[in-house]
Amino acid sequence: MADNTDIDESLYSRQLYVLGHEAMRRMKEADVLISGMRGLGVEIAKNIILAGVKSVTIHDEGQTQWGDLSSQFFLREGDVGQNRAESCKSQLAELNVYVPVTCYTGPLSEDILSVFQVVVLTNASLEEQLRIGSFCHSCGIKFIVADTKGLCGQLFCDFGDKFLVTDPDGEQPLSTMVVHISKGNPGVVTCLDEKRHGLQDGDYVTFSEVHGMTELNNHEPIEIRIIDTYMFSICDTSGFSEYKKGGIVTEVKMPKTLTFKPLKDSLNDPEMNVTDFSKIERHYTFHIAFQALHRFVKETGRLPKPRGEADAEKVVAITRTLNQEAPSTSQREQLDESAVRKLALGAAGDLSPINAFIGGVAAQEVMKACSGKFTPLKQWLYFDALECLPEENEELAVTEETCAPRGCRYDGQIAVFGSAFQEKLAGLKYFMVGAGALGCELLKNFAMIGLAAGEGGNITVTDMDSIEKSNLNRQFLFRQGDVTKLKSETAALAIRKMNPSLHISAHQNRVGPETEHIYGHEFFSGLDGVVTALDSVEARMYVDRCCVRYQKPLLESGTQGTKGHTQVIVPFLTESYGQEQGGTQNTFPMCTLKNFPHSILHTLQWARDEFEGLFKQTAEHVNQYLQDPQFVKRMLKQGGAEALDILQGVYDSLGARRPRDWAGCVSWARCHWESCYRNNIQQLLHCFPSDKVTSSGLPFWSGSKRCPHPLIFDPNNTTHMDYIVASANLYAQTYGIEGTRDRGEIARTLQAVSVPDFTPRSGIRIHTTDKEMQDDKEGVDNSKLEELEVKLASPQNFGVSSMNPLEFEKDDDTNFHIDFIVAASNLRAENYDIPPADRHKSKQIAGKIIPAIATTTAAVVGLVCLELYKVVQGHKKTYQNSFINLAMPSCNLWKPIEARKHKVSELEYTLWHHFPIQGFKADGEEMTVTDLLDHFKITYSLEITQLFYGASMLYYSGNSEEKRTKRLKQRVSEAIQEVTNMEIPNHVQVLELTPVFAEENDSEENLTVPFILYYLRSFEPGLAWPGQSPLSWIQKEKH
Repeated sequence: MADNTDIDESLYSRQLYVLGHEAMRRMKEADVLISGMRGLGVEIAKNIILAGVKSVTIHDEGQTQWGDLSSQFFLREGDVGQNRAESCKSQLAELNVYVPVTCYTGPLSEDILSVFQVVVLTNASLEEQLRIGSFCHSCGIKFIVADTKGLCGQLFCDFGDKFLVTDPDGEQPLSTMVVHISKGNPGVVTCLDEKRHGLQDGDYVTFSEVHGMTELNNHEPIEIRIIDTYMFSICDTSGFSEYKKGGIVTEVKMPKTLTFKPLKDSLNDPEMNVTDFSKIERHYTFHIAFQALHRFVKETGRLPKPRGEADAEKVVAITRTLNQEAPSTSQREQLDESAVRKLALGAAGDLSPINAFIGGVAAQEVMKACSGKFTPLKQWLYFDALECLPEENEELAVTEETCAPRGCRYDGQIAVFGSAFQEKLAGLKYFMVGAGALGCELLKNFAMIGLAAGEGGNITVTDMDSIEKSNLNRQFLFRQGDVTKLKSETAALAIRKMNPSLHISAHQNRVGPETEHIYGHEFFSGLDGVVTALDSVEARMYVDRCCVRYQKPLLESGTQGTKGHTQVIVPFLTESYGQEQGGTQNTFPMCTLKNFPHSILHTLQWARDEFEGLFKQTAEHVNQYLQDPQFVKRMLKQGGAEALDILQGVYDSLGARRPRDWAGCVSWARCHWESCYRNNIQQLLHCFPSDKVTSSGLPFWSGSKRCPHPLIFDPNNTTHMDYIVASANLYAQTYGIEGTRDRGEIARTLQAVSVPDFTPRSGIRIHTTDKEMQDDKEGVDNSKLEELEVKLASPQNFGVSSMNPLEFEKDDDTNFHIDFIVAASNLRAENYDIPPADRHKSKQIAGKIIPAIATTTAAVVGLVCLELYKVVQGHKKTYQNSFINLAMPSCNLWKPIEARKHKVSELEYTLWHHFPIQGFKADGEEMTVTDLLDHFKITYSLEITQLFYGASMLYYSGNSEEKRTKRLKQRVSEAIQEVTNMEIPNHVQVLELTPVFAEENDSEENLTVPFILYYLRSFEPGLAWPGQSPLSWIQKEKH
C-alpha cells in the first residue's frame, strides 16, 4: 500500500475522499499561474490554494478600482489605486500553509510562463489569450481561459495533444454478485437479482471467486455489452470450463487519452459543453459575442457602458460581422441578438455569484489538469443568468442613469441591476442556518453583494459547532489559529473585514423545537428570507416547515464531492423542500449484518453497531439503572427481547463482565474476540454446514450468502492485536480504568488470559430473514425477566456509581475509536473472505463522512445567490433548481415544481396557505371553540368536524353531547391546556391547529387542508389568501 504520510490527512481528509491520495500527490507537483486578480481570478486562486497544489503565482499588472470590490473579497477600500495582486497576496497565502503563494506584476513572457504546469488567464485580451495559448500548447503546458461579463461567463480548456485521464468520473467501481455464466460466444453473465448491476455498454470488468469457470478469475479487464439490468455479455467463453457457482464482477476504470485543440483552432471550430439545453443556440451565439466584446474593447479602450444602448448596438453589429466572417464550422444561421444585447448592456458588471460559479468550475479544471482525475471540459463552456434581470418591476427598472458608477464598492453590481436594487438589498433581513463550508461561501457572497449592509438590514447566522482542522481545507473564512473557536462568531468577524458595512448577528443555537422561543413567530415574521447551509436532512426539513408556516422564501443547497444541488422555494409559487424529498436512506437487513455479510459495507456497519453497543449504549443503560429507581420496572413493562437484552447487559456489566483492573479489560477483549470471530462462526456453521442445501435442492451458501470460516487468534497478527489494543482501552475507558498502548505489555498480559472452551450447540435458532428475527422478539421467556428483576433489585449492592458512555468521534486518531472500527470490520471481513478496507476508507464509511471539496461549494453557492437576486426582485417565472457534477463536468438546470393546487368545497389553496385567526375579540375576550367553529361556517362555509393541536384532539363532532357541549364552551387556549395537560409557554404567540372539514369527503383523496394559525397575543394576522380581505369580525387594533 502506498505511503500516505506525505499528505496531511487531518487537513485534507474530506478532499481526499473526493480525489484520492494518488491524485493529491500529482497535484502537489504542479506549479500554477493565475493571471488577473479581479473577482474571478481570486476565486480560482482561493480554491486552488485550498486544494493543495505545489505553488500558486498570482499575476496582475492593474490597479484596484472601486468596481473590483463588488466581487474581489480579499481587496479593501484602502487598496483602491494599488496593484491587485500585491494587495491580496498575503490573504491568499494564509489559506494553506502547504502552498507558497508568490506575486508577479510584470508582462507574461515565455520565460516566465515556461516554469508552470498550468496557466490560467482571467482578465486578458483575446490577442494575449491567443499568444499565450499557442505557447502553452507547444510546450505541453495546460492552458485555461476564464472570463465573466456581468451575468455571463466563459471557460476554455486546452490540455494538449495527449492528456491521460485516469478516472473519468470518480465514482466507486461497481460490483455485483454472479449467479451464472454461460459458455458461448459471447458468454452471458447473469447477476444476482437483489439489485441492478448498474453497468453500461463499453464498461470494463474483472471477475473473482468464480467456481468452475476459473479462467475468468485472472483474466484481463473485459469489455461488456448490456443485455438488461441483470445480464450482460462478455468475451468468448466457449472454450472455458463449465460454470459451477459464485463469482464477483467488478467494474474497472480504464484510463483514456484525450486530444485538445489549441485556442486558435478551437475558436473557429468550437466543441461545446452545454450547461442549459434550452440555451444551446445561445451558447454558440455567445462564442461569437465574447469575441465581439474583445474587438469592442480593442477599438474603444473600454467595455460597453452600463446599460449603454449605443454601445450595445455596436457590439451586436460586431457580432453580426464576426459571424459572417466566421468559417462554416462556427458560423450560425441565426444569432440570438437579444442575448448579445443583454450581454453588452451588463458587460461592465462584475458579480460575485457569477464569479463564484465560473471560478469553482475553472478551479476544478485546474485540478484535473494537475492530477488527471475526472473528465476535463472539452473545450468551451458558456453560462448565463440573464433571467436574473428584472422581470416587470418598475421600481427596480434599470437605465443608463441608475446603473452608472457611484464610486462605491458595489459599482460592479450596480452596473447590472441599478442603484435601487442595491438599496433594497442593503435593508433586507435574512436568516442563515449553518456556518460550515456552504455558510462561509454564502457569507462571502452576501458581503460582496451588500446584503444587509444598510439601515435596517441584518443577517442572523447560527451554528453550534466549533472549528476543527479538517474544516480549514474548504471553510475558507477560518485559519489555523481559529481551531476550537465557534464557527458562527469567527465567520461573522471574518466577513465584517470583507465588508465593514455588513450587519450580522452570530448565534450558536440549534434550530429546532427546543429553540422556538428564539426562532419563533416574532423572529420569522421579521425576516425577508432564509438560507440553509446544512448537512442534515432532518434539520433542513424543520427549517422548511418553518418557512412554509411563516410564508418565507428558502434557498436550499448541498454538496457531496464534485456533485451539488440547489433548490429555490418561493411562497405560493413552488413546492417546499419537504415535498420534493422522497424515499429513505438505505439500510441493511439486520440478518445480513448479523449472519450473512457479503460486502465491506456490511462489516463496517456491524463494527459501528458493535462500538455503540459495547461502549455507549450499555454504559448508558447502566447509568439509567443506577440513577432511576423506575428503570427496571419500565423495562419489564416494555417486555420482549430488547428489554431482556438491555437488563442482561446491565447485570453483566455490573457483575461478571465488570473488570477490576487493566488486566481484566485485556481479558475481556480477548474473550470477546474469541466470541465474535471464532465461536459465533462455529455455531453458524453448525446450524448451516458448508454443504447444506435448501428445500429446493440449491446450496444454502450461494448467491449473497458467503460461507464463513472461524479465525484462530494469533498475537503476531497485527490486525488481531489492533483489535485487542483498541477494544481493551475502550472498555477500560467506560469503567474509568487507565489503559496503555504498550503492545508488548498487552501481549504479556494476554498470556495469562484463560479463554473458555466452546462447543457448538444444537437447537440454536439462527435467523435467515429480518421477519424471523422480528417474530422471535415477542417470544421471550418471562422467567428470565423475573430472574433479572430479582438480581437487579438493589443497585447499591454493585458498588458502582456510574459508567462512562463513549460518543463515537471519527476525527480524533488518538482515541481508539477508528482503530476499533478498522480492526473489528476487517476481522469480520476475513471471516467471510471479503476484501478488507484500509483505515482511510473505513473511516469514511463508518464515520458517514460526506466527501467535500471547495470547488463544488463555490460553484453551488454561486447558483444559490443568482436565485437570491430573483427572490429579492420578486420574480414569478424565472426560478431554477440545479444539479451539477464538476467531475464530468455537467450542469443541469430546471424549473421548480409549481406549488400543487388543492380544493376543498369552493376554496382553492396550496401548501403555503393557512387560516390566520386572531384569538381575541375587540373586547379582549378570547374566543371559544364555538366561536372558532362558527367563524369557519360564516366566513368560508366550512364545517369543522375535528380539530387537532399536534396529536391531541381538541374537538370531535362525533363525541357525546355532554363532551361536545363542555368543549364548545371552553376558550381555545383552555381546551389546548386540558388535552395536553401542559401550560402554554409565555413565549408562544401563535398556535398551529389542524382542522378536518366535513366538505373533505367530496374532495380529493388524502387531502391536506390548510392549518390554522391561532394568534394568542396581540398580532395583526396576515392574509390567508393573497388579496383577500381580513376576516370580518377580527379587530385590527392591538390589545
